[in-house]
Amino acid sequence: MDTNTWLARRWWLVPVAVVIIGGSAGTNLGPGGVVDPGVAARFLAVVLAAAAALSLLALDRWPTGLLATGALSGGYFAVGGENGPIFFALIVGAFVLATGRPVRGWLPVLGAAAVLLWAGLLVRGLRWDDVVVGTWQGIGVGALVAAATAIGTSLRHGRSARVDRTTRAAAEERLRMAQDLHDGVGHGLAVIAMQAGVALHVLDRDPAKARESLEAIRTTSREALDALRTELATMAGEPAPWRPAPGAEAIPALVDRVRAAGLRVEVLGDPGVLDPAVGETAYALLQEALTNVLRHAFASTALVTWERGAETVALRVSDDGRGGAVQDEGMGISGMRARVAAVGGSFRAGPATGGGFEVAAVLPA
Repeated sequence: MDTNTWLARRWWLVPVAVVIIGGSAGTNLGPGGVVDPGVAARFLAVVLAAAAALSLLALDRWPTGLLATGALSGGYFAVGGENGPIFFALIVGAFVLATGRPVRGWLPVLGAAAVLLWAGLLVRGLRWDDVVVGTWQGIGVGALVAAATAIGTSLRHGRSARVDRTTRAAAEERLRMAQDLHDGVGHGLAVIAMQAGVALHVLDRDPAKARESLEAIRTTSREALDALRTELATMAGEPAPWRPAPGAEAIPALVDRVRAAGLRVEVLGDPGVLDPAVGETAYALLQEALTNVLRHAFASTALVTWERGAETVALRVSDDGRGGAVQDEGMGISGMRARVAAVGGSFRAGPATGGGFEVAAVLPA
């Protein structure tokens, strides 16, 4: 942990150390006191308390330093140090380690440190104080150490859960961007490739048809570039123009665009009025399914079937291509499955009964 990170997380240890050192100096070097071990012993107690307080600052880097905290605190009491904020040294040390590391990794060190502290209380009780009082003080410190450990562990788990949620959200956002790029730009490139093939095929004998294909290429490439710019701006954290996601109302234009690319598309039924989120899912599903037909199926015809029920709408996209089992779903099919699941629908993709390939989904209407 570098210095800046440590200061951001552990700055509060500095005033804690100041309180322990100042409080110990005040109780031992001031007038009065419960025990009288002598002036030299009192100065030694303050030095031990200062060392115990400063040891807290190094615990993040050296967890075994908690043993020194316990030994110095125990030595403080063994030389006759007065009761004071030194009791908090081991408690704070346990809290520091619990917020940064699993307890099982440093529990033996904590146990040894507690034994050293209690041994110091026992020595002071036998020489100058009351053993019973020291025993109860040791029990109290042990209870507070356990409480500090439990609180620190709870905070560490909460921080870890927040990090996990943030990481998961970032991964989901990256996946969403990748799917949007795959769906939008991938579809555009597939249509452009088909239109370019059509234009080359009819260039000499049907210039009007070639011109129509080139105009379609221009329109589709602009749309794909707009989608690409939007996603790249989002990835870079820059403001991007708002582009409403196409929904059910854009499906006829999508079908016409694919038809213009040279694929015969037959449509049976109508999706009707859909919830906006479901409409966006239906559009994305149909776009990806038709794009896959263009790119992979070697098909001449695609059949789009809508079946509207009371509470659901079913979409099937089948083709007369080569079909075959799905070996690797890739981003296309897995993206369709994820989109359908997000709106509470069901999804299937695989070889069609009469040959070719079929994508089917049932969406809530």
